[in-house]
Amino acid sequence: MSDQGSNYRQIVKATSIFGGVQLIQIIVQIVRSKIIAVLLGPAGMGINSLFISTLQLIGGITNFGLKSSAVKNVAEANGSGNETRVSVIIRVLRRWVWITGFFGVILTVFLSSWLSKITFGNTDYRLAIIWLSISLLFNQLSDGQLVVLQGLRKIKYLANANLTGSFLGLFISLPLYYFFEIDGIVPAIIITSIANMVRSWYFARKVKIEEINISWKTTVSEGKDMLTMGFLLSVSGLMVMGGAYLLRIFISNHGGIDQVGLYSAGFAIVNTYVGMIFTAMATDYYPRLSAVAYDNAKATKSINQQAEITILIIAPILCIFIIFINWAIVLLYSSKFLAVNEMIQWAAIGIFFKSVSWCIGFIFLAKGASKIFFLNELFSNIYFLGLNILGYSILGLSGLGISFVIAFLLHFIQIYFVARVKYQFFLERKFILIYSIQLLIGVLCFCIAYFCSKQTSYILGSFIIVLSSLYSLVELNKRIDIKLIIGKLFNK
Repeated sequence: MSDQGSNYRQIVKATSIFGGVQLIQIIVQIVRSKIIAVLLGPAGMGINSLFISTLQLIGGITNFGLKSSAVKNVAEANGSGNETRVSVIIRVLRRWVWITGFFGVILTVFLSSWLSKITFGNTDYRLAIIWLSISLLFNQLSDGQLVVLQGLRKIKYLANANLTGSFLGLFISLPLYYFFEIDGIVPAIIITSIANMVRSWYFARKVKIEEINISWKTTVSEGKDMLTMGFLLSVSGLMVMGGAYLLRIFISNHGGIDQVGLYSAGFAIVNTYVGMIFTAMATDYYPRLSAVAYDNAKATKSINQQAEITILIIAPILCIFIIFINWAIVLLYSSKFLAVNEMIQWAAIGIFFKSVSWCIGFIFLAKGASKIFFLNELFSNIYFLGLNILGYSILGLSGLGISFVIAFLLHFIQIYFVARVKYQFFLERKFILIYSIQLLIGVLCFCIAYFCSKQTSYILGSFIIVLSSLYSLVELNKRIDIKLIIGKLFNK
């Protein structure tokens, strides 16, 4: 129980730390957006958004996904216990972030006129885009330092780096927007990227790594794996963006701009506020799984443990969303967006399936199976888009929610089958029991919300939410001894 208990506690600890970081970053982003809206107005907000989108597009193409792919290499080297190997991988990574960062700068400068014209309809912003290209280099250097912290599982340093970065961005932007208004947008983006690089470097320097010289031949040979997987990760990300773009065009053509706005709002709630939990967990889960990925039995155990904690944490939250979604929509947006409530309720059921496929899917990244990962993503994106178009065509926004459930059920079956065949993965009985109970409770919540009046659904739903929460607490206590943890906190 001691080793397993330690693993469970590590999962919960990392989730709580990075969950808090994610929450604070979202709050900072909301505050920053509000400041931009007030100080710069709609025009300034639009220009800022277009600049950021342009940089994200070029960055997604030129950074070769090193922020995600290299975590596996660092974690794998760290898991081997070979300090020299760790130093080699980190040195290779740091060389490649410089190379890819400069590649982003050169490509942006070369395409600056075209980017200005395609983004703003003219070439007036060419010089601004050239200046902004510098931020791509600093962002890539910053990401390289954060990869080192994540791969070595330096949780506190990584959390501090992310938090300070969020606040630095806010405090740097505020005076520039206030004094220079729209003219302060470009300096704010550049100076924020520099500040982020400095704070990531500061925390990465706290980790003592053996100084070692490597040849360019080693840089190329060791970096090949990072770049290959990173490139496929980037392409997969672009496929997701492309699918979302095509779906929005379809909704716009068949339902109008208002429907696109409603869909975007609903998607943001599911993706941002619920997805925050997945993002928080991935920060520690990915390197932890990569460290044991060479052993199928250890990998299977790690995935099942992560899946147990994931469903125990997320199930009560999903039940709250299903029952009180109207309140959440009004709080986050306004009563004009209530038409999207059914879509979100259906999507919440889909998240139950996503939570399992998400945990299993990391095995392909952890093992460096880039081709299998890419083919899985390609196939998934095809039927996701097809089902979404079909769902909206038949039942509108509610149909999108239903298609979300079906798509993630298919995705779960697909991921499980591939992992089972390739790596002898299986779901353990204790996870299946926990999952079945929480899924049943979630479906019960959905039925109450769907068939009962609002007043009745709030009363009955609250009882079911308490039931789900208590069950999660009991099961979590078996794994991490909550009473002991609370006792230690009080003693401190």
